[in-house]
Amino acid sequence: MGSFPIVSLALLSQLVWGDTCAQDGRRTVRLTTLEWPPYTTQAMVHDGESSAVVRSALAAVGYRLEVEFFPWKRAVALTRMRSNFDGYFPEYRSDATAQRCLLSDTIGSGAVGFAQLRARPVQWTTLDDLVQYRIGVVQDYVNSDEFDLRIAQRKQSVDLARDDTQNLRKLAAGRIELAVIDQRVFDYLLQHDPQLQPYRHALAFNSRPLEVKQLYICFRNNATGKQFRNLVNAGLKKLRGSTRPTAP
Repeated sequence: MGSFPIVSLALLSQLVWGDTCAQDGRRTVRLTTLEWPPYTTQAMVHDGESSAVVRSALAAVGYRLEVEFFPWKRAVALTRMRSNFDGYFPEYRSDATAQRCLLSDTIGSGAVGFAQLRARPVQWTTLDDLVQYRIGVVQDYVNSDEFDLRIAQRKQSVDLARDDTQNLRKLAAGRIELAVIDQRVFDYLLQHDPQLQPYRHALAFNSRPLEVKQLYICFRNNATGKQFRNLVNAGLKKLRGSTRPTAP
């Protein structure tokens, strides 16, 4: 995760498990998320890299994190409903999310761009150059403000997928010519997703990124959400301080 220091497993263990008895009496922050490795996934230690950062930030200020995994649309909707979840992550900043969420400080970053067929690379400079292509996007994902506006204005032809794996399979089958995806998610899925193993050498990541996106937690826009947002931000500041190199 580009802009945020990766928390060492030793530091994470110390922060999360170092004082179990004390933590049992502390408040728990409940967040929803999705399977989006390597950022959030039940297949990795501490539920993925973004989860590890959030868990450590809360532990640093005396709180615990409880994460539940859902399909993305459901993960987002549960925060809007009358539920006992306090927010969801990871989310991109956009006009829409800034209006409905109390966004935390950044918990990491990732380059968003296009997967393509290795045999048919796409050269582009501006989004106008992409009009000729049918591009796969995951339903309800934020891409970039300009790109999403072009979709809303019907200036860009897109094909909806339920998740990144389906999007990449459509690309491999020639049903679309590009697929929007985070570069690290792309790399992880090609290495670890059995459904994509046959296409590992057929797909590549386009050399021009769409945007480098910061990742955030979206908290409910209420007093409790504000309290938890401020606590996470305080914890993130502590983590940044703890990962600075020691002066000689």
